[in-house]
Amino acid sequence: MKPTLQLKLNTGLTLTPQLQQSIRLLQLSTLELNQEITRLVQENPLLELDEGIDRDEFEIEGQDTSLSPPDLPAAAESDEIPEIGKNTDIQSDWLDDPLYTDQEPFFDTRGRGNGSDEDHDQDFSRLISKPVSLREHLLSQISLGQYCERSKKIAELLVDSLNDDGYLAQDLDELAGLLPPELGISTADLESALDYIQQLDPSGIGARNLQECLSLQLAALPDNTPLRDEALKLVNEHLESFAAKNFQLLKKVLDCNEACLQSIYQLITQLNPRPGDDFNATTARHVIPDVIVTKSDSGWGVRLNSDSVPRVRINSLYAGILKHHRTEATRMLMGQLKEARWLVRNLDQRMDTILRVSQAIVDRQQAFLEQGETAVRPLVMREIAATLGLHESTISRVTTQKYMWTPHGIFELKYFFGSHIPAEAGESHSAIAIRGLIKRLIQDEDRRKPLNDNQISQMLAQQGIVIARRTVAKYREFMHIPPTNLRKTL
Repeated sequence: MKPTLQLKLNTGLTLTPQLQQSIRLLQLSTLELNQEITRLVQENPLLELDEGIDRDEFEIEGQDTSLSPPDLPAAAESDEIPEIGKNTDIQSDWLDDPLYTDQEPFFDTRGRGNGSDEDHDQDFSRLISKPVSLREHLLSQISLGQYCERSKKIAELLVDSLNDDGYLAQDLDELAGLLPPELGISTADLESALDYIQQLDPSGIGARNLQECLSLQLAALPDNTPLRDEALKLVNEHLESFAAKNFQLLKKVLDCNEACLQSIYQLITQLNPRPGDDFNATTARHVIPDVIVTKSDSGWGVRLNSDSVPRVRINSLYAGILKHHRTEATRMLMGQLKEARWLVRNLDQRMDTILRVSQAIVDRQQAFLEQGETAVRPLVMREIAATLGLHESTISRVTTQKYMWTPHGIFELKYFFGSHIPAEAGESHSAIAIRGLIKRLIQDEDRRKPLNDNQISQMLAQQGIVIARRTVAKYREFMHIPPTNLRKTL
């Protein structure tokens, strides 16, 4: 066959690098955005952070990179697990702005919304001394102990085998088999060293299971501790019944009344099942809200959190030089100036979209802001998308890993979207509100006779919410609430 040339016409959509950057910035979380901006500032000499911001603060990966909003109480993160959208849609009218203007753009969230920026105290977190680890704490005690050097070395070997909770998960026979024969360390030597470690602080360290850990802590209590022997018997012989809260059987085997069993119960529950936990120092991770909800005379409004992202601007010195000296030698810098302008505009577009979506959510969740999670109304992304003239995939990207501070805590924007359940009166109830009602019923129940899932289902039906028992169980497990028998107390 002879080679031929053919012309074909087809339509397609090509995303420019600027639009690709806009989409990428839109879906980034606050921490990821800080890291991305830091990288771009380091690569582009035409970009710079505002002088009021410490650049090192954004260069530490995995560290809390921003201060919490001023005068805001601590709140828990939403336990909703969102599904990340795969597509997006961006309005492109703002892309027609002229590339070069007389005034250099400056991305600053302080001028957005109705909030004001406040100065924060100096951060002295770097001056805090490093906490002592569990290993260092144990080795210091071993070094000061009246013990021969060989036994100390064996004890140090076992310390290195402890996990973060302070347990020895490895079998001593297995550990002895892994040691070089020329060391001459037997299983008996390891057992002797383990007995020594179990006498160290904290109490319960070196245990091989939960039962041994609790038993070691009870044995370390003074001999005159009330009901210590009964608690030891319960832990050593009836721990499974104790975990199952089979109080009738425990009263029978311990030959005690309810008041006595309650005292034993309190004594055991005060013990620490993870003695090494206090030495696992971790840096507190705080959720940084992107927007803050406030109430005024005109109603509920949303403003951007000025601490959620660093403020970026174009280097005015370099931009001024390039404006008057456009030569072949400055071509690469001109390209970097163009990229810097696009970044500033894309950041501004990102914050504007987040603000618009957040305000639309607040307008529809007024009852939640007034009454709490039991008043969350059913909401789907299609409703917000239609109101703002955006695509649903854009709403999905905006609401993923973006957080809102409310009077009831900090919530991910995606928290306010979810399934709904029809009611008898024709209205629908949000699954979030139903979970809140279930949580409230369980909080108000009699701990001696906790409600079962069927009883909760019947109580909800009396309020016009008809859901099956298995649905109640699913919501209860989603909120990590234990079943009826494990919620029972004396």
